[in-house]
Parts: sequence; C-alpha cells; structure tokens
Amino acid sequence: MQVQEGRDKFIQAWGTLGSSWGINRTMAQIHALLLISHVAMSTEEIMESLGISRGNVNMNVRSLMDWGIVHKELRPGDRKEYFYAEKDIYITAMKIMRQRRKRELEPLIDIMTQLKQVKPDETKEGLALTKAVHDIDHFAQQADTLLNAMEKMSSNWFTQQFLTLLKKIKPI
Repeated sequence: MQVQEGRDKFIQAWGTLGSSWGINRTMAQIHALLLISHVAMSTEEIMESLGISRGNVNMNVRSLMDWGIVHKELRPGDRKEYFYAEKDIYITAMKIMRQRRKRELEPLIDIMTQLKQVKPDETKEGLALTKAVHDIDHFAQQADTLLNAMEKMSSNWFTQQFLTLLKKIKPI
C-alpha cells in the first residue's frame, strides 16, 4: 500500500469510527487529516483535501477546537487561519474524556440527584422508577470515580515526567 492510499484509508476509517463514537463523519475525517498532517492546514487546504464545503470545514473545525483537540495557528503577514491537531493521542484521549464527562456524565448525575428526591411509593411504577434511578445513579457515580482516578493518574504521570526532565537538565 502506498502512502496516499494509506492516508486515504486512515481518514475514511477514522470518519467511520467517529460515527460510532457519536461525532459526525466529517468532523472525524477533518480530525484524522489534521492528525496525520505534518503542517498546520488552512480551511482551503482542508476543503480541497476532503472535497467538502467551507461552511462544513468551519463548523467542524470550531467543534474540534471546542473539544480542545484542534488548535489555530496564525502566521505573520498571512490573513488565513491554519489548524493543527494535538499529536499526542494520550492528551487527545484525556481531553475527549473531560469533554464527554462535562457534556454527558455531569448532566446525568445532576438529573439523577433531582430524581432521587422523588418520594417512593409501593406501586409497581414507583418501585420501577426508584430502582432505575438508583441503578443509573450508582453507575454514573462509579464512572465519575473512575474518571477522577484516571485524571489524577494522568496528572501524577505528567508531574513525574516533568520532574524527571528537570533533574536531567544541567545548570549553566
């Protein structure tokens, strides 16, 4: 397989996987393109490379920037904006995890907290509601605890790596 064929296959596969992850295919394809690009790309370059409209590029790049996994670069003397993806897949995964937590898990925990205030009764409907709320809340709390642990592990790992690096630097 040649590089161009591999590049196209990667972009298409990432787009398909993106749909499975709950983001649109075009957004995932733009992310894939920027992920494998060795330089920041302009809107026009993204449009040409993927065969999509300016509006589609702009909307999806802004969303990727909101997720914190794509960044904008401005070049002196050039009015164009250039975009590049975070290349460290671990950092990318952590940013996605934080965003999904904020967008999905925290609202779920909030609504379950409110629903736990429902006065239970002994009807079948009341018991079913109480059980469902309890089970979902328990799951959400466990997921939140796991994500907290992963974030702490991540920050501890970063701190350890940073301190190791500082130890290796020799004073001038």
